[in-house]
Amino acid sequence: MQLNIEMYRKLLCKQIGFLAIFTILVMFFGCKQSPKVSEDVKNIKIDLKVDRFDSEFAAATPENLSVLKGKYPYLFPERYADSVWVAKMKDTIQVELLFEVEKEFSDFSQEEQSLKLLFQHIKYYFPKFESPKVVTVISDVDYSNRVILTDSLLLIGLDNYLGPKHRFYRDIQKYISADLDRQYIDVDVAGAFAKKVVPRPQERTFLAQLVYYGKELYLKDKLLPLASDAQKINYSEEQLVWSEANEQAIWRNFIESEYLYSTDNTLARRFLDPAPFSKFGLELDNESPGRIGRYIGRQIVRAFMAKNEVTIQQMLNLPAEEIFKKSNYKPRK
Repeated sequence: MQLNIEMYRKLLCKQIGFLAIFTILVMFFGCKQSPKVSEDVKNIKIDLKVDRFDSEFAAATPENLSVLKGKYPYLFPERYADSVWVAKMKDTIQVELLFEVEKEFSDFSQEEQSLKLLFQHIKYYFPKFESPKVVTVISDVDYSNRVILTDSLLLIGLDNYLGPKHRFYRDIQKYISADLDRQYIDVDVAGAFAKKVVPRPQERTFLAQLVYYGKELYLKDKLLPLASDAQKINYSEEQLVWSEANEQAIWRNFIESEYLYSTDNTLARRFLDPAPFSKFGLELDNESPGRIGRYIGRQIVRAFMAKNEVTIQQMLNLPAEEIFKKSNYKPRK
């Protein structure tokens, strides 16, 4: 079934003109209750201590390098001679990175509390979880690996969270630098954990991928109850408003274009992968946020969980087709 482009364009325009305004009014004048943390979660004991390797390396000298290596052996691969690390201590770019990180994160207490609360929520839903050792580092702005999470260690590259307008990010595309902000530290850590517990889809369909990302985002809903819906999907509030206002038109596009059961791998690039905007092939593409398929996936999973009595663990292991059918998903009008 071919999409009627003119009908779709008019529908989008209508929704942008009325639903977006309505959504904004709800956001600012609505009576939504503030999210809360349950007493059961608050009472979970988490022994969290953040080691600031970045600060310690900035203060180190060639004479006490061995002390730092003894404390953080996993950060000093044996294949590199001490001369490499001494050179890093004196490298002007490294010195500037460390200075800027220290200036932005001289006080890390707020982030530490957010991480503790995140670990408490993970422990609540996944009782076997053991909180990892947390170490902050600099990573030469390796924004593709802002956080690295293993079973026992969490590395956070703080030079990736200096704010989207920082001069270090001047040559990075804006849709990427928008995520390089300290408000996304616990969001990124939650995302790294989600990737460890959400099974990759066995099917190659677009629907399977929608639901996979929907599961990740639903898990963030539970692990980050104090974060906004926009934060959890790495959207601005304006991008979230656009998505909510146009949800019906987006879904209609997916249905009429027969995307759901397609295995066309270009659909991921158009609607799921990080990008400046989603690619419907219409004039209004530039107004859309990237990764719009992930937003739709979250809506499907939320609808499923609202209608079915299952645990999070059970939901994570259900096939996409079952989740979709039992969700009875209907987009916002």
